[in-house]
Amino acid sequence: MKEIENTENGVILTHGYFMNEDPKEMRIRKPYPPLGILYISAFLEENQVENQIFDSTFSSSEDLRSHFLSSKPHVVGLYCNLMTKMNVLSIIDFVRSSQKLNHTRIILGGPDVRHNLYDYLSSGADAAIFGEGEQTMLEVVRRFQSDLEDLSGIDGVAFLDRNGTLVKGKERARIRPVDSLPLPNRKKIDMQPYLDTWKEAHGSSAMTVSTQRGCPYTCRWCSTAVYGQSYRRRSAVLVAEEFKMLKETYAPDTIWFVDDVFTVSHKWLEEFRDAVVAADAVIPFECISRADRMSEEVITWLKEAGCFRVWIGAESGSQKVIDLMDRRVDVNDVRDKIRLTRSKGIETGTFIMLGYPGETEEDIMETVQYLKDASPDHFTITIAYPIKGTGLYQEVEMKQKEDLDWMKTTDRDRDFERAYPRKYYEHAVRYVENEVRWHQAVARGEGMTQDALKKKSKALVFRNLMRLSKGQDQGRAMTAE
Repeated sequence: MKEIENTENGVILTHGYFMNEDPKEMRIRKPYPPLGILYISAFLEENQVENQIFDSTFSSSEDLRSHFLSSKPHVVGLYCNLMTKMNVLSIIDFVRSSQKLNHTRIILGGPDVRHNLYDYLSSGADAAIFGEGEQTMLEVVRRFQSDLEDLSGIDGVAFLDRNGTLVKGKERARIRPVDSLPLPNRKKIDMQPYLDTWKEAHGSSAMTVSTQRGCPYTCRWCSTAVYGQSYRRRSAVLVAEEFKMLKETYAPDTIWFVDDVFTVSHKWLEEFRDAVVAADAVIPFECISRADRMSEEVITWLKEAGCFRVWIGAESGSQKVIDLMDRRVDVNDVRDKIRLTRSKGIETGTFIMLGYPGETEEDIMETVQYLKDASPDHFTITIAYPIKGTGLYQEVEMKQKEDLDWMKTTDRDRDFERAYPRKYYEHAVRYVENEVRWHQAVARGEGMTQDALKKKSKALVFRNLMRLSKGQDQGRAMTAE
């Protein structure tokens, strides 16, 4: 981590993600730089607001507290999502309980803030930014640095008045064009630990790039709390220039595009291919797409631009469930595009969600068959959870199993009435993973290897546990009657 100077009258941005303090994250070891606050930092700097970043990723909560006490920042900006929420609340509590920091003003932003404004502000934050943060952050910081406590009239910010009542500003107009934004302020943090961690844990280093803001699609489980349901994109030439800079400055082995759907615009993609090749700036990258935005021509452009892996989302192998999600894709098309992409020499991945409202065991078995037929190189499986503000949350709000203590939980902890008990889906995740991996081993002619037989054995165990957990739930229901 770079040394941070005293910022008693200045701004410190941080994100509350401590990889070394999270056993799960230490196992995964896939840290990415905090791109959101790097954009905020660059925008503030461009507007003559000096700021520093305390990059918590490779640091510790104790180091952060010590740094705050020694630097006594006038403003602290905290990025918050579901993963970092509990750490952010702890940081807020520390600042509020420290006499040395009684002058420090706390500004929150990030995807978990918009639909929890009152809760975050009641926890001790002075301001909560909803939506895109650059312009709003600049205005709020200028108010605080001028010792003005009144945030009235600033779009995109919420605060509590003297009576503890929530005051919410108007929605801020979305930034257009996004080419007007400066590049993320990567020079503010030490990038080398990120590159080294990826290289050591996974064999190749990785960095992130953002080309667009917003998503035009309507998936009911997906949050659009920050950028909205929109499509705004940086010019392909400028993205190619950023690639050139990254290649010359950091030499990453790979790039991960954080865009929700990288191939939305075929015109843009072709322009990017042309620009990155012309600039000799090709870096192997992976991205997310949709089956209806893939074609042989698109796959060719992706490969020529350096793409080595595409994640083509389906979320389920059941068309019924996909329609319930409002995904607006054909499961057979997803299968075919995964196959086509692999046949052209690009790795594929897909995402699966179990436990969606209305899903039955028959739908889960269809998902197993879909994965076997499509045979993606990678797939991830999660149990559906409702994020506040999404269509899924609204659908299950009255079916949630218990009232959660907001200060001690996140939306990931929310559960609701489903076709089967929670344990069933936990077993189902393990069943699907092992059954599909066994099938892929058989297809490669490796079905009798020890590893393949172990996967099949696990699949059978978890399939039986699914039946048992479903039966236990039915038994409890009969007893209750």
